[in-house]
Amino acid sequence: MVLSRLVCAFLLAACCCCRRAAGVPGEAEQPEPELLEVEVGSTALLKCGASRSPGNVSHIDWFSVHKEKPTLIFRVRQGQGQSEPGEYQHRLSLEDKGTTLALTHVTPHDERIFLCQGKRPRSQERRIQLRVYKAPEEPSIQVNALGISVNSREPEEVATCVGRNGYPVPQVIWYKNGQPLKEEKNRVHIQSSQIVESSGLYTLRSVLKAQLLKEDKDARFYCELNYRLPSGNHMKESREVTVPVFYPAEKVWLEVEPVGMLKEGDRVEIRCLADGNPPPHFSISKQNLSTREMEEETTNDNGILVLEPAQKEHSGLYECQGLDLETTASLQSDQQELLVNYVSDVLVSPAAPESQEGSSLTLTCKAESNQALEFQWLREKTGKVLEKGPVLQLHNLKREAGGGYRCMASVPSVPGLNRTQLVNVAIFGPPWMALKQRKMWVQKNAVLNLSCEASGHPRPTISWNVKGMASEQDQDPQSVLSFLNVLVTPQLLETGAECVASNSLGKNTTVISLELDSNRTGLNMSTVSPHTRANSTSTEKKLPEPESKGVVIVAVTVCVLVLAVLGALLYFFYKKGKLPCGRSGKQEMERNTSI
Repeated sequence: MVLSRLVCAFLLAACCCCRRAAGVPGEAEQPEPELLEVEVGSTALLKCGASRSPGNVSHIDWFSVHKEKPTLIFRVRQGQGQSEPGEYQHRLSLEDKGTTLALTHVTPHDERIFLCQGKRPRSQERRIQLRVYKAPEEPSIQVNALGISVNSREPEEVATCVGRNGYPVPQVIWYKNGQPLKEEKNRVHIQSSQIVESSGLYTLRSVLKAQLLKEDKDARFYCELNYRLPSGNHMKESREVTVPVFYPAEKVWLEVEPVGMLKEGDRVEIRCLADGNPPPHFSISKQNLSTREMEEETTNDNGILVLEPAQKEHSGLYECQGLDLETTASLQSDQQELLVNYVSDVLVSPAAPESQEGSSLTLTCKAESNQALEFQWLREKTGKVLEKGPVLQLHNLKREAGGGYRCMASVPSVPGLNRTQLVNVAIFGPPWMALKQRKMWVQKNAVLNLSCEASGHPRPTISWNVKGMASEQDQDPQSVLSFLNVLVTPQLLETGAECVASNSLGKNTTVISLELDSNRTGLNMSTVSPHTRANSTSTEKKLPEPESKGVVIVAVTVCVLVLAVLGALLYFFYKKGKLPCGRSGKQEMERNTSI
């Protein structure tokens, strides 16, 4: 037994000596490999020695060692290199006078030991460990859009993080609100896996699962990839995401828009709010003032009670009820009072004021509101403020004081809340005419549109002295505008037209005279704008009459006579020789020319 063991030991020692003598790479005592770090796609420079003379590099063999099996990939003979057939055949070249082997387009598959061996392997063997790195792409994150319930009894998926095309596999760290998350039993679980692509790069997929609380409804989650490059350690972060968190409501309340003082005519929205997600089913009720019971109001599809336009009847107590469809729990809000400020219709007395010229008149304005009111009186046709207060005193009335007066009742504490009422003051008197007299140039057989305007109190009526198609238009309670379409006849040219306005206190007229003009196109009289009123005692106003053809002929004749007289004078002075252009002047000019 002892003899057999000695024989085996001797044979093993002899075998090892033979292998060393044969120079088989990897079997001799192996030196510690040097580390060379490169990025995917770059060029790795494999150095066989720091400095060698050309004679020492005339015989070098390069091997790649994969799974402890060396494979010859390149030969150097007399300073010339030759690639061996295989995966490195087209990516190897010599540099630095043959001491450096360049490996281009490095891939993750190139991460292995490379060995160079001279003619004397024991003294010239060199091992290089090639480490390959590739930064992953920006991490993408996908949140659980379906959400997580706080009532879940085990961790639910929060988000998934994916980092593509990195080498080696990067490390992933999950964060919540900037704080790193760690595995926690029944609370936090991180499940990561990787896929090797055909390129040799890795795709990392990490799933974060957690039990969430109501306080996590706004929590921000993101993932971080940590990786190494030859330049050092690096990291990339994903965007932040928020996962929907579902939790039951604990409180409901009412919200009213707009905020602040409300007034009649506003669009008011009343909605229910709750601190649960999803919100419960809501209903809104208002207190019945008669029975003091809460009665449900009709809301729109979004559960909002819309008051448009808001009225004072909408004022009162409102409350909200919420029903959680998952837990069937019912919640009720506190009652909230809604106040719609208002101003009632404005009443003016007397409602139809009338008075005699020279007398006085008092107008009184009344309105109601739940707030303090302010009154003011304005002249309707000018907008001028006449009086601040509910009472307007008019003294020594003249006919011009007739017309519209407006009372405005407003609430200073609620901007835009006001009501107005218009009242027309009538001053007794016979009709006033807009125009007393009018002349028109017309064509024979043309159709004219005549107009006549009058005012007075009582309101006058208008009649015409010629036949035609008449119509009327009310201007205001005391004024009337009459139109008459009439054919121009010889009789109408002779008599003209006259409109008569009359009421119980008298009458007045407007006379329209017509003149024939054969060279003019037919003129239709348009509606006459009101001028200063004219009655029988006032000065009549006439419009400027158009110039006649006779005036034009006279003007032409005068011009011709002036030219004739001027010509005669020039001829007279010429004969007398008193003009500088006479004969003497002519002779002097001829003399100067001959010189």
